[in-house]
Amino acid sequence: QDNMCIVYLVALIFCITKVRCSSNTSKLIEDSSQSFTERMKTGKTSFIYFGNHVNPTIKLFLDQLEMSADALEDYGISVVKVNCSKETIAKYCTGEKLITKTYLLRGSEVLRSFDIDTVFDVSAIVSHVLFTVLYNEVRYVHTPAELLQVENAAKQMRDVVVGHIPVLGLPEHRALMEAAFVYGTKYQFVQTTGGPLLKHMGVDDLSVSKARLWFLHCKDMSRQMDQCPFTPMRKPLDTINIHTFLQLMEARLVTEANVDPSEVDMVHNHLNVPVLYLFSHPQTKRLDRATAQTLALQLRGEVGVVLIHRDSTDVKTPLQYNAAYRLPQEDVKYFTLNSAEEVMKLFKEELLQDYKMVEDEEENEEHWSDLEILDDEVSESVYRDRDLMLDLESITELTSDNFQSEVTQNKITVVLFYFKWDAVCMAFMQTYIQVADALEGVSGLVLAAVDCGEWTNICSDRDVTSFPFIMIYRPMEAPQPYRGMLGTESLQRFILLSQISGPVRLSSSADVLSFLEGDLYSKHADLSSIRVLGLFTSTLDTGVTSFKEAAKLLRGEAILGLFVHREAEKWVEGLSVNLPAVLLSRGSEVSREAYYLPSFSVNDLVSLVQRAVSDPFPELTVENLPWYLELEKPLLLLFVGKEYSTETSLTEMKHLLSSGQLPSFLPCWIHLGRTPVGRSVLEKYLGFVPPLPALVMSQLSTGGEVFLFPRERPLKAKNILQWLQSVENRDEHPAGVIPDTKWSPPVPVYDFLATMDQEAPGYASQRDPKMKTGAKEGHRDQDMTPNQRQTTHSSPKPQAPHEHSEL
Repeated sequence: QDNMCIVYLVALIFCITKVRCSSNTSKLIEDSSQSFTERMKTGKTSFIYFGNHVNPTIKLFLDQLEMSADALEDYGISVVKVNCSKETIAKYCTGEKLITKTYLLRGSEVLRSFDIDTVFDVSAIVSHVLFTVLYNEVRYVHTPAELLQVENAAKQMRDVVVGHIPVLGLPEHRALMEAAFVYGTKYQFVQTTGGPLLKHMGVDDLSVSKARLWFLHCKDMSRQMDQCPFTPMRKPLDTINIHTFLQLMEARLVTEANVDPSEVDMVHNHLNVPVLYLFSHPQTKRLDRATAQTLALQLRGEVGVVLIHRDSTDVKTPLQYNAAYRLPQEDVKYFTLNSAEEVMKLFKEELLQDYKMVEDEEENEEHWSDLEILDDEVSESVYRDRDLMLDLESITELTSDNFQSEVTQNKITVVLFYFKWDAVCMAFMQTYIQVADALEGVSGLVLAAVDCGEWTNICSDRDVTSFPFIMIYRPMEAPQPYRGMLGTESLQRFILLSQISGPVRLSSSADVLSFLEGDLYSKHADLSSIRVLGLFTSTLDTGVTSFKEAAKLLRGEAILGLFVHREAEKWVEGLSVNLPAVLLSRGSEVSREAYYLPSFSVNDLVSLVQRAVSDPFPELTVENLPWYLELEKPLLLLFVGKEYSTETSLTEMKHLLSSGQLPSFLPCWIHLGRTPVGRSVLEKYLGFVPPLPALVMSQLSTGGEVFLFPRERPLKAKNILQWLQSVENRDEHPAGVIPDTKWSPPVPVYDFLATMDQEAPGYASQRDPKMKTGAKEGHRDQDMTPNQRQTTHSSPKPQAPHEHSEL
C-alpha cells in the first residue's frame, strides 16, 4: 500500500510540474479596485501585477504570468492582474507609462516586490514566489560555518536537504522550492548559490556550474559530532529525481530477506533503481552484514542493497552464486564475486554507465541551451548574476519628469545611459554602483542613470547611440562625454579630477611654482601627479581662449593651469621653446617638459596635451592597453618579473628612449607579478615563456609578426638598436606570429553576419582595422553624433604606473 502511495505521489507531482492536468481555462484573476480591496482583507497570498501600457517585453511577461497562475494555484497562491488604465489603486498604480514591478502580498502586507526581468518565465515566477513564501522554512547559507550551524540545530531532530542553485529562477530552482513546499515539515531545506560551500561538499571542479543536491543524515547524529554524513544526488535536479532521491534516503540502508531475489519487493523496484543482492551464510553472517553495509554506503542513492539469508528454505538460488543484481525493467542476473571491490567496479564502470551516458547527454543539451542564451563572456557573467539584487540607493534614477531639473541643480551630475537587456550595461552597472558608493557624500556631486529601454525619448533627444554611455553635466555648460575605461578606478579618478574647474587661473610666479610642484591641489596628487600649464604673455593672445576651451574638454584627464603674465617668459628659459607654450610637470623631482603651441585650434591643443601627458615609457596594464594599441605603433615590449636584472633592463630602455632613436616605436614594459595576464600574452606571442627579462617587438598592424631579442646578447641600448635595425632590414626571423582570428559566433545559427552577407555580399564582413584610412579618428568618432564630434576628444591618457585593482 505504501508503494502504491509513492507511485500516486510521483504521478501527482509530475502532473503539477510538467503537465497541465486542469482545463485550459486561465486561472489569472483580473481585479477591480473594489475586489482588490476585498482581497487585502482576506489575508491570503497573492502575486499581483499592476499594469498600464504594454510593450513587447511586458506582453511576453503577461503570457508567462498567465501560465504561472495554474502552477501557483496548487500552492494556494492567487495570481492577479490589475489594469491601472481602468482602475486607480494608490501606491501601486503609479503615473509611469510602463510599470515593471510585481508584488507578492499576504493580505495587505507586501512580502516582496520583483522586477519583471527577474520573474521572466513560469519557472522563475514559481521559484521566486515559493522562496519568498518559504523564507522562514528554507535557510540560505553561503559558507561551511553557516551550514554547520544548520546541521547542529537539526541533529537528533531531522535530516537536512542542501541545494546548490548557481542561477536563481531556472527550472532547477523551481524544483527545489516545490520539494521544499511538499517536504518542508519533514526535512530542513537549505539553499546556497555561492561557491565556498561546493568545495566543502566535495566538489573538486568548481568551473562546472550546475545545480546540485545533497542529503545530510543529521537525524541520527549526536550534537558532539562535527559534520553530518551526506549523500549527493547524482542525477539532474528536477522534481521527479528529487522525490525519488528523498524516497531512497528514507529507505533502509540494507534490506534483509529470506526469499529469492525475484521475490523481494522493496521501494527501489518501484522507483526504477538498480538493486544488488548479496547472499549470506549462517557461519559468516556478521561479516556478510558488514560487507553489505559498506557497499550500501558507497552506492547509496544509486543502488539498493539486499542481504539474503541462505538458512531459509525459501531461498532456492544455487550455492555457486553469492550475488545477483537487477536493473530496472530487467530480470535478475546472478554472478559470483570475490571481493567488494569487484562489485563497485561492476556497478560504477559497467552497469551504471548507461545512466551516466544519459546524464551526459542531458548535460550536453543543457550546455547548448546555455549557449543559446550566452553568446559571450560578458553575457555569461550577467546571466549567472542576474538574480543579484543591485542596491540602487546611491544612484538617482532619471525620468522624463526629473532629468532636466536634476542635471541643472547640481554642480556636477554624472549620468549613465544604459539598457537593462544589454549584457555589457548590466556588467558595468555593478561598477557604477561601486563608484557611487565610494563617492557618496562628495559635495555637489550626483551619480544618476537613465534606462534607455524605458525612457527612449531622453536618450534619442541627446543623440546617445552607444551603450553604456556616460555624460558629465554642469549647469550652463555643454555636457562632457566620458571616453575612458569602464573600470571602477578609471571612472572614479575621472570624476574626482572633473571637480577641478579648468583651467586653474594663476596670478603670480609663486602660484606657478606651487602649481607645478604639486602643492596646489595636493589632495589630488594620488589621482594625478601631472600638471599642465599654459603660458601666455597677454590676455589679448588668441590662444588663451582656445586653451580655456581645451582645458574644459580635458577635465577629468589632467590638472591644467593658465598663467597669463609678462613673467611667463622666464618659465621657458633654457627649454628652447618660445611662447605661447605648454609646460608639463610630472612631479617635483622630474625635469619639466615644454611644448610650443603652433596652432590655436581647440582640437589640436587637446591632442597636444594628451600626447604630452602620456607616459613615454609606460607600464602596460589591462586598463591602459587599449589606448596604447590605438596609437598603432609597433610595440617594443619588455617583459619583466622579480629578477634582480629588472631594474638594469628598465634603465637601459630609458637610456635608449632618451637618445631619441625610437620615434617609430612605442617602448613599454609589463610586470608579470603585477599583471599576471602578461604571461599569457608572452606565451601567445612566442608559444612559450622565455627567461625574464624578455624584449619583444610586435608589429600588430603589419601582419602580427613577433621578434624576440636574442637571449645570448646583453640587453644594452646599443645592442637593442642594432637588433631593431636587423629587424627592419628583414635580417631577423620572427619568433612568432599572432594569428588574425575572428570572434566567431558560439553556434552556427548565430552567424548573423553570414546571413546578412547573403542578402548584401560584403556588407557585414568583419573588416581589419588596418585597411581603414584615418583609423584612429574613425574609431574614435564612430559612436558620436555630428554635433558631438566638434568638441569630443580621444580617450583619457593613462596616469603614472601603479597597481590596478580591476585586473
